[in-house]
Amino acid sequence: MIDETVAEIRAMQTHSTSAVAVKATQALAELLDRDYVTVDEFERDLEHNAGVLRRSNPSHAALHNALRDVERSIIGEPTSVEDAKQLLEDTIDRVVDDIETAKGVAAANAAERIEDGDTLLVHDYSTTVLESIEKAARDGAHLTVYVTEARPRTLGRKTARVLAGVSRVDVHMVVDSAMGYALRECDHVLLGITCITGGTYYNRIGTFPVVVTARELGVPVTAVGSGAKRIEEFRFENEFRDAVEVMREPVEGVEIENPSYDATPLGMVDTVITDDGVLD
Repeated sequence: MIDETVAEIRAMQTHSTSAVAVKATQALAELLDRDYVTVDEFERDLEHNAGVLRRSNPSHAALHNALRDVERSIIGEPTSVEDAKQLLEDTIDRVVDDIETAKGVAAANAAERIEDGDTLLVHDYSTTVLESIEKAARDGAHLTVYVTEARPRTLGRKTARVLAGVSRVDVHMVVDSAMGYALRECDHVLLGITCITGGTYYNRIGTFPVVVTARELGVPVTAVGSGAKRIEEFRFENEFRDAVEVMREPVEGVEIENPSYDATPLGMVDTVITDDGVLD
C-alpha cells in the first residue's frame, strides 16, 4: 500500500492536495500487518515510511503536516508493540477525520461569502473550491462559474464536469489565455491552496497570471483551503512534469519546461479562507 501510494502521489494521479494527505496517512495502516519484536523497531519503521511518503511530494503542506502529526502522536508514547499498533490505528482515523473536517469547514466559510447571482472564475481542480460552490448552490444561490481549462493537464475540464452536475450553477469553460475576457464578467475569483509559507501563496500553475489579471481588472481574489496548508519553516519544492504533456513530439533545440506550481506573493490575494476563519 505504501509503495503504491508513493507512486500515485509522484505521478500526481490524485489531484486534490487534501486527498493526497488522506491517502498518505491511510497508507501507514500497512504497518499494522507487519511483525515487530520491539517498540523501537516499530517506531523506526514508522519514521522511515512517514518520511518516504512525505518526500513523495515535497510541495504539499497538508501531506507534510498530516504525517508529522502521526509521528508526533506516536513516537515515544507506546510501551508495547500491541499498544503502538492500536495507537497508530487510532491516530490514522483521527488525522484523516481532521483533514476532512477542516476542508469541509473551510468550504462552508467560503460558501457564506458567495452571494446569489455571483459570477465566479475558478482555475484548475480543487475539491475545497468545488465544495464551496456546491454548498452555496444548495443553500439557494444561483451562480455563473467560468472555468479555465488549466493546461497542460486540462484539469479544468474535470472541474467543469463536476459543476455541470450541480443545480443552479451555469458553467462556462474558457482556455487559459481567455482569462482576461472571462474576468471582465466576474465578481470574484475563487482558488484552492497548495501551500502558504513565508509570505508566498503556492498553487497550481496558471494561478499567478489569474491573480495578476484579476488584480488589474479590480476583481477580488479569494484562496480557500484547510489551515494545515499554512505552514511555517517549510521549503516548498516545485515539481517539473514530463515534457510530453506540453509537446508530444520533441523538437530539436527546444527545451520544454513544465512546472506544476506557481508562486504568488500572498499580498496579491485579497482574502484567505480556512477552517480557522477569514483572513483579509
